[in-house]
Amino acid sequence: MIRPDSRGNRPAIEIADILRRHGDAYRRVHAGHLGRVERRVMSAIVACRTEALGGHMEACDDCGTTRVAYNSCLMGKASNGELAAI
Repeated sequence: MIRPDSRGNRPAIEIADILRRHGDAYRRVHAGHLGRVERRVMSAIVACRTEALGGHMEACDDCGTTRVAYNSCLMGKASNGELAAI
């Protein structure tokens, strides 16, 4: 899966892409071994940078091009992901 990105710094596939595709099956297979924190972190990763967390419009001052910038789950702001479980 190749994702067009004007910033050019995002990978072609992310953990969120994998969890969106396989997360439900993984949760079913490992239901007895996943705790509340693990399930919440998985959900936060899936919701990150999607309309689920809201967003805002960004516009280029030079050409007027606009795009939606979705809010982050803030997991990248903490070294161990503790903010995802909030």
